Amino acid sequence: MNKSKLIATLIIFLIRLVSKLSLRWAQRLGGWLGALTWRCNAGPARVTRTNLQRCFPEKSAAEINALGAASMRETGKVAFETGAVWEWPAEKTLSLIKSIDGEHLIKEAEDAGKGLILLAPHLGNWEVAGLFFAARYSMAALYQPPKIEELDDYMRAVRERNGSELVPANKRGVMRLFHILREQGVIGILPDQEPELSGGVFAPFFGIPANTIKLVSKLIERTDAKVLCVYAKRLPEGEGFVMTVRSVAADIYSEDLETSAAALNATVEACVRETPEQYQWEYKRFKRRPDGERHFYD
Repeated sequence: MNKSKLIATLIIFLIRLVSKLSLRWAQRLGGWLGALTWRCNAGPARVTRTNLQRCFPEKSAAEINALGAASMRETGKVAFETGAVWEWPAEKTLSLIKSIDGEHLIKEAEDAGKGLILLAPHLGNWEVAGLFFAARYSMAALYQPPKIEELDDYMRAVRERNGSELVPANKRGVMRLFHILREQGVIGILPDQEPELSGGVFAPFFGIPANTIKLVSKLIERTDAKVLCVYAKRLPEGEGFVMTVRSVAADIYSEDLETSAAALNATVEACVRETPEQYQWEYKRFKRRPDGERHFYD
């Protein structure tokens, strides 16, 4: 067995092992791991602190520390919830969604008779959000395949088990998204991943220029699709999730690329501000900087 296959086998084993836990215990273990990461000031904790200090300059050091610790606990929960989301029967996982906040927005989008783009930022549990909409629609989701082929095979199998189509983030995959939207289909995109410089434009996110994906704006312009922002908000004590649906900033439909990208970021920011501790702050969202700006991270 080669090294990559061994790593994939180990990761899949651990995911399946964690899936034997109840949601409450998976979240407790994940929370403990996140708390330990924060106390040890490990790499993810340092990135989290940097991002929070930049995005919330009005907060005191004590407030940043409290929010950072809470964020790392919530991120740990995401990691340990993956076993449940990927390995449990879809019906069991969907039963964790206790209510839908903003369901009328879904109905309005359906009645528009156009394609629908679902923005699913790294907030709450995006895997739960993806499963919810895959159960409701025949939809496609843009994703970045992992480098380990065996792990990619596993991820595709568990994510597509409910009828969702995974579309790789390449030219062929993008063309597939255009086709689906022109046929009034539904697609899902993670809007807060930093693209290559050629695929992005700098637009404000929490007041900071952030390299922002162009694709969403181009999809809207060429297909006249509707857009919603969605996330599965985690409830306390393993009680489940609230599927949260929000409208987008109106300027996201602007034909001006920078205006549209700024509205996309404003939409994500508004959702993050609703429950900031459940955002993935340890991601290096501001890694690429405009010419002449210093890097944020170590």
